[in-house]
Formats: sequence, structure tokens, C-alpha cells
Amino acid sequence: MGCVIATVNMKGGVGKTTLTVNLATCLAKNHGKRVLVVDLDTQISATLSLMSPQDFAKARKARRTLSYLIDRAIRPKLNAKLTIQDVIQPYVCTIKELDLLPGDIDLYDEYLVSEMLHNQAISEGKANFNAVWNHFESRLIRGILEPVINNYDFIILDCAPGYNLLTRSGIVASDFYLLPARPEPLSVVGIQLLERRIARLKDSYNSGSPLNLQLLGIVFILSGGLLGRYYNQVMKRVTDDFTPTQLFKNRIPMDVNVAKAVDSFMPVVLNTPNSSGAKAFARLTEEFLQKIRSHQSPPQEQVAKMNLANLE
Repeated sequence: MGCVIATVNMKGGVGKTTLTVNLATCLAKNHGKRVLVVDLDTQISATLSLMSPQDFAKARKARRTLSYLIDRAIRPKLNAKLTIQDVIQPYVCTIKELDLLPGDIDLYDEYLVSEMLHNQAISEGKANFNAVWNHFESRLIRGILEPVINNYDFIILDCAPGYNLLTRSGIVASDFYLLPARPEPLSVVGIQLLERRIARLKDSYNSGSPLNLQLLGIVFILSGGLLGRYYNQVMKRVTDDFTPTQLFKNRIPMDVNVAKAVDSFMPVVLNTPNSSGAKAFARLTEEFLQKIRSHQSPPQEQVAKMNLANLE
């Protein structure tokens, strides 16, 4: 089964999409991993980082975006003809192992969702509307991805800033989450707010099916013009709150090529692969894979017990 990872921060403008598309591209291009990028943000930044506006307009006209799949989940009686396999854009940026589930500027109607769940609660005789909402929220993104989850090594969700329905559903559907940040006070506040929200989310879901979500790590994407002392003060606030294993050692430097790559509708690791930003993402991807392996491997003590049991 593919590993689902949410890239999320409560604050926008912290490099969330930049991290998502460059990490995904490095995993596919440099390590031969099958990767699907899912754009859950109505700003469609991840989509336009991997395909041109002209190609996106064609996909949207044909209803081959995430919006169609969400509409199908909201209105299950709808005569839906397209599947998720039809909507996914394969071989984006001409990379065979890299696919994209495009986002949309209109992903869902909040009123329609509320009305549907209210009617469902009444028809099922359930007085607790929150339970009906939580069930729908827990199944929305996971249900959309289920038909293809075994086709990929990694499915990376580019979540919207804030804490809307799709961001929560994406978090619940994930095995791990990545927390991109800048060494700026508001970005640090975004980290703290997200951690509190996820703690509450775990509490609410652990009363039923446990939410086995883990922080893979915080990735710092550095801002320019920061003084050394100020930078260190902000960074210390983060390092005091998290363990070293929860922080990525590799950080992404300020590099104008990262911003320029957006104009080419492709990640910097493809647009200017020899730039400092691209090389930093390549190193970060290697560290990412090491962290994944360490989470998936049993602890040494457990291995020792297993070996002892086999000997006995």
C-alpha cells in the first residue's frame, strides 16, 4: 500500500507547495519511486507547478480535476462516468513515475456538504450531527484515493493553509505529515496551531478508529534578509519544542531559481537542476527516504526480541 503524506501548515506562504512538488519530483526522477501529487488547495499552486495553464484549462473543461471526484463523493447517486484513473494526469513534466491529481479553483460547496450530511443524519435517525460529519470527513479523501493507493509508493497531499474540510480529511487519510516552515514568527505560530489541531483531531478520532498519524519532520525553507541573531532566535523556539528527529537537517536555501521555476510550470529540480535550491531538495529527498525507512523498520529492541523468540 502506498504511503500517504500530507504537506501542511496553518499559515500560507511557507513553501508548502514548493516542498511538495520538488520532493515528489526527486522521488520519481532520482529514486524511481511511483509518486502521485494531489492538489487539495483551491489556489491550485501544485497543479500549475506541474502543468501549464492551457493544459489545466483543458482538464477542467473535461471535468478531469479533483472537483469531479469530490462531487461524486458528496452526491453518491450522481451518474458518474469518470473514475480517479481517468482524472489523474500521468507522466507530468515528462517523468514516467510522476502523476498528478489536479486541483480546482472550485473544489466543493460547503452548503451542499452540510445539507447532504444533515439529511443523512435525519434519515439514519442520528441525533449527533458531529459523528456523521466526522465519518464523512474521515472517508472523503481516503475513499477517493483507495482505488489507486496500491499503484504508488508515495501519495503526497498538498493541503490548503488553514483548517478546512479537505485539509482535515487529507490529514486523517495520511500516514505522515510534513511541516514546511520559514524562520519567521508567524510561521512558527502556524506550526504551533497545527500541532494543537492535530492533537485534538487525534483525541476525537481515537474514541473510535485510532488515528495513526506521525510527524515525519519540520522542513525549513529559509527567507532572505534575516540577520544571523534573529534567525537563530526564531529557530531556537522550534528546536526547543521538538526533538532532533522531528527536524530535517537539510534546509532549503533562498534561491531565486526556485521562484523562477514557477514561470516554467515545473519544479526547480527540473528547471535548473544544478542550482543550490535544486541540490538542496535532492539532499532533502534522501533524508526523507531515511526517515521513512526508520519509521517502517522495527526498533532494535523489538528485533532482538524477535530473534530471541526464533532461537527459542
